[in-house]
Amino acid sequence: MIINFDSVVPHPIRDIYSSESDIWNNNIVFEQGKFYQISAASGVGKTTFLNLIYGSRKDYDGSVFINQKNLNNLSFTDWSKLRTRSVSMVFQGLFLFDNLTVFQNIMLKNRLTNHKTEDQIMDMINQLGIGELKDKIVAKISFGQKQRVAIVRALCQPYQVILLDEPFSHLDTSSAQIALQLIIESSMENHATILLTSLSETLVSDNFSLIKL
Repeated sequence: MIINFDSVVPHPIRDIYSSESDIWNNNIVFEQGKFYQISAASGVGKTTFLNLIYGSRKDYDGSVFINQKNLNNLSFTDWSKLRTRSVSMVFQGLFLFDNLTVFQNIMLKNRLTNHKTEDQIMDMINQLGIGELKDKIVAKISFGQKQRVAIVRALCQPYQVILLDEPFSHLDTSSAQIALQLIIESSMENHATILLTSLSETLVSDNFSLIKL
């Protein structure tokens, strides 16, 4: 999947974006299978950038293309197919169901996609250190633990690009590295693009290219 931003400026930041941005009011192509870290301070559009690709925001000037198709021309059915088969996302707000268990939250997604076996899911949550929380209600676990649940859930579908909105903000360094390696391995298997937002300009891994927002 090739993603192209052509002279895009989101309406909420028209008066505050930096003229030195690699993305806003610029032309940039994100290539299939490449890993990108989008770095910027708070309030200049990192979440908005991901939401434009995911189709949950349309308030912008310019054009966004996926595989040369203008996103403004996609139908509801087109978006449904993209989000099920090609675009996965870990939202900053996570959007988990607090009244369901860790495993139920993940399986709710996996039953729609049939992408992973239960053994594969258990292997992922054990790698991330939340296996013992499998049957715990999500409302009763920490935000960092919820982030790990959301990461596993996002990997339970086929994808050509995965959008990660500050996915490790509440994880310690060791947990973040384990989660990142899981995402990288999955993305390499899918020959997928990673777009990861961060407050820091320090690369999360040498595999990533730094893009300044």
